[in-house]
Amino acid sequence: MAHSLNTSALSLNAGPNQPNLETEEIWDARVDLAACFRMAARFGMEEGICNHFSAIVPGYDDLFIVNPYGYAFSELTASMLLVCDFHGNVVSGNGKPEATAFYIHARIHKNIPRAKAAFHTHMPYATALSMTEGDPLIFAGQTALKFYGRTAVDNDYNGLALDESEGNRIANAIGDADIVFMKHHGVMVCAPNIAEAWDDLYYLERACEVQTLALSTGRKVLPVAEDIARAAYLQMREGDPESARLHLESIKRTLTREEPQFKE
Repeated sequence: MAHSLNTSALSLNAGPNQPNLETEEIWDARVDLAACFRMAARFGMEEGICNHFSAIVPGYDDLFIVNPYGYAFSELTASMLLVCDFHGNVVSGNGKPEATAFYIHARIHKNIPRAKAAFHTHMPYATALSMTEGDPLIFAGQTALKFYGRTAVDNDYNGLALDESEGNRIANAIGDADIVFMKHHGVMVCAPNIAEAWDDLYYLERACEVQTLALSTGRKVLPVAEDIARAAYLQMREGDPESARLHLESIKRTLTREEPQFKE
């Protein structure tokens, strides 16, 4: 369930020294993030109003864009997104972030500077595997090999992230990984930009879906040999940034035709 941010503890308005948040680069980031919300909703990756995506504001490493509390992914537009700082101030936008969105994403962006984008969902297949014994992802399918050597598991579920200590704990669990399976909870994808976060989120759920189908046969799922798995990952990695960019452009074209209001 979603929780409202405790406004008695954290301010909702920044001080008088406002940053310039009206640049074209920042607007483009808003549009890209709004597209990811809309397409994630189409694929059933969200859960009510509880999940959240964030991205560092271009040019401001101490500010991040995040979705406002109380809205489904399918409702979000570029102008509805909030800009927050790491202290709980809403620097731009109407509303406030959901409490766990603030405490998780602020600490991830602060503690892991390489995480320019952080996408957290309870998407069904990845979350289902986070509830099982052992490592959630088996490197058995080609799509799964995209994530070879890039995953971590947070085994220490501790309830809702309603304070900085829990956000710090989750950030520590991520370590050097790009993907963290949060046991009994969901997943977090960290990436150097919005396009790569979207690409990883999408293909992670596809890999988990195929694995779940394979497990449902009752037959043993056979992992790819480690040397082949690593070689395949390295083959994919070389083209991933461009592939991710093109993937995001493709979903923006689709949404421009069918849900053009995402860019408003």
